[in-house]
Amino acid sequence: MQNLKFDKIAGILKSHFIAGEEYAKSNVIKSVSIDSRTIADVASCLFFAIKGVRNDGHLYMEELYAKGVRNFVISNPDFDLSKFTDACCLLVPDSLTALQQLAAWIRNQFTYPVLGITGSNGKTIVKEWLYELLQDDMSIIRSPKSFNSQVGVPLSVLNMTEKFDLAIFEAGISHPDEMGKLTNVIAPTIGLITNIGDAHQENFKDKAEKADEKLRLFELCEMIIYPKDHELIHQRIQLKYKKKSPQLFSWSFVDSEANLHIRLEQKGNCSILKFISLGEEKQVEIPFTDEAGIENACQCIAFMVATKLLNEKVLSRFSKLQPIAMRLEMKEGINNCSLINDYYNSDINSLEIALQFLNSQSITRKQSQTLILSDIRQSGYTAGELARVVVRLAKTYRIDRLICIGDELWKHQALFPTGVEFYRNTTDFLRSFRPSDFNQEHILLKGARDFKFERIATLLQKKYHQTQLEINLNALIDNLNKYKALLKPETKIMVMVKAFSYGSGTIEIARALEFQKVDYLAVAVADEGIELRQAGIETPIIVMNPEEHSFEIMLEYRLEPNIYSTELYHQFDLAAKRMAVYAFPIHLKIETGMHRLGFSSEEELKMIAQQIPENGRLRIKSVFSHLAASDDKIHDEFTKRQHDRFIKLSEGIVRLQPEPVFRHILNSAGIERFANFQMEMVRLGIGLYGVSQSPAIQAETVARWTTVISQVKDVSIGETIGYNRKGQADQARKVAIIPVGYADGYDRRLGNGTGKVWINGQKYPVIGNICMDMTMIDVTGTNINAGDQVELMGENIHLEQLSEWMGTIPYEILTGISQRVRRIYIQE
Repeated sequence: MQNLKFDKIAGILKSHFIAGEEYAKSNVIKSVSIDSRTIADVASCLFFAIKGVRNDGHLYMEELYAKGVRNFVISNPDFDLSKFTDACCLLVPDSLTALQQLAAWIRNQFTYPVLGITGSNGKTIVKEWLYELLQDDMSIIRSPKSFNSQVGVPLSVLNMTEKFDLAIFEAGISHPDEMGKLTNVIAPTIGLITNIGDAHQENFKDKAEKADEKLRLFELCEMIIYPKDHELIHQRIQLKYKKKSPQLFSWSFVDSEANLHIRLEQKGNCSILKFISLGEEKQVEIPFTDEAGIENACQCIAFMVATKLLNEKVLSRFSKLQPIAMRLEMKEGINNCSLINDYYNSDINSLEIALQFLNSQSITRKQSQTLILSDIRQSGYTAGELARVVVRLAKTYRIDRLICIGDELWKHQALFPTGVEFYRNTTDFLRSFRPSDFNQEHILLKGARDFKFERIATLLQKKYHQTQLEINLNALIDNLNKYKALLKPETKIMVMVKAFSYGSGTIEIARALEFQKVDYLAVAVADEGIELRQAGIETPIIVMNPEEHSFEIMLEYRLEPNIYSTELYHQFDLAAKRMAVYAFPIHLKIETGMHRLGFSSEEELKMIAQQIPENGRLRIKSVFSHLAASDDKIHDEFTKRQHDRFIKLSEGIVRLQPEPVFRHILNSAGIERFANFQMEMVRLGIGLYGVSQSPAIQAETVARWTTVISQVKDVSIGETIGYNRKGQADQARKVAIIPVGYADGYDRRLGNGTGKVWINGQKYPVIGNICMDMTMIDVTGTNINAGDQVELMGENIHLEQLSEWMGTIPYEILTGISQRVRRIYIQE
């Protein structure tokens, strides 16, 4: 968004300030948000408090104010602003309308072509393919993902600036009288309609009414592009626009009188599209044979022929087009189940695709198939029709067990066969959930986002085990506060939750840290960050080891990458360009002596520091390095040299950035021993989990690893215990068997008397080799029995002691505890 003074925005919206008018002339607005979770720069963001059916932005204003947001547009005249002492607050009749008005004003500042795309299906694909085909020839701004709603469209248009040559925005509607609002926002000079299908049909009396509503988008257009073979579209366009000024450009497979006649030929797994452009025969090859893929490609051809943007280079790019991938995640579930999570989309088409994938998995594993399905929003069917479609699909794809969640499905139980389970909402399902009800099944979770099926997924993915890791959240928070006490109040804290939060459980630890208002969380790979986002974690997350294949999903889930090389920078910048994002935060890693990942070249750093503000897609949120030996006094001089080099290299980057940049080099030991190096941020890792270097900290034990004795038996003199007969009974012995082994992370190095456990107030040695799932303990001369608790690590068998026995470091032990070990969280 272009920078605007808040008082200028007030003039555009023709509204008045009810608080902070004295700040309006100095408050520069650089971004707009309607979601408290998406605000990156609180100082220059304008928050529109939109009241919707399920949410009210006014409810989040106090939280945003506490975070530093000072600019608000509200529509509730009775909102209590007494706590917002230095906030600048604009009152409007309707916040959503105001957002659209601001976007419309922004749109009118620019004269380059704007393509508006509407239709029932294919809008996003056509938009993304046009971008892929034309991006090398011109600068294009487009809607991020499928931002085509009453809110998504203005948020897209607000990103228009003078640097673009073409804008592509998609517009979707679900009710009458919606498109007129979007028409004013987009004001397209060129219009393209893809098709008219069943989506949202329940809100219109017939398809003609829906087509007319969609065609309102083109009222200001100079040209309208449409598929003539769609008879309804052709009829309504002729009726509405034939006698008006727009140029009508039609394309067709069957009508040679259309402006563009396309001939289709099949070639193996590809399709050949032949047509005449500017008097010459042209053809493109596309890697699709399905009807939708072919039609979407033709829409792209029609646009480029109509606008004279087609050239040989563009023609060659058609063969590289790729479908938009479906996200289907298959994970190991409880009780030998497998779980397919697909609660991102809620429509009939994506349901059928997911069912196809479910079938493909069941063929090989021969397990029964379970579908857990929510109400499907905006299907185009009446509730009764939808129920019949679901029944048909369940039968077609051999669903053995169907669980329906939602009011609409509940109301139409009579249309389903006997044996189907129904719940009014997800909470009702969770109340009745028993792990034993699911066994040896392939389970597909298919739900609309607002049903929050991730809560079901969490239960179905959970693994139960007698061996458990008890996490004391109070101790964790106490450790956090001990490190905070060594820092200045303004110093920010990034907490490492990678590797399953050092074995402690990522989601639960992240939730506790978010409640404590830590500034950043750090994970190793994108999957860890996605899991946190899907669990509802909104704290900023940095991915320390990003991989190119995950860049687009990182952008979607707001996961910020550690950029450590020029190649990685260019790859991520390209992904940001594809995803049409702006000012996305990244973090630069500098090499100062660790000789792992990081930039070593001042020239490379300078190049990136100069480029980022110029293109606007990315912004440097932080620059950092890693101390190699901050916990070892004999290397203190080396640590100081690392710090000095970091200061030198980071200054050149920070100086060139228009926004503040955080610098950080301290890890847990660094915070304890070199607090004067803290700068704007620090990174807390192993110290949080109970391992400290300084007596001043005395970090508390956070994790307690326990199990129970499965069996106790007597072993006669001369017998052996365990594999390879390593355990020798040189006298009559009593042996306790515990259900934990190296598959749980209890390392084989602890075998044969090296390791010890704590039972009933005393330490007992391991006897024999440790097995995959079992370990034997010598409890000779005791009255220990099956069912007694055993401490493997905790207050009596300290983590540091365990690591000494193994000849390793605490990190390896914590991160090596298997995820099949159940995590239990305790908080007083």
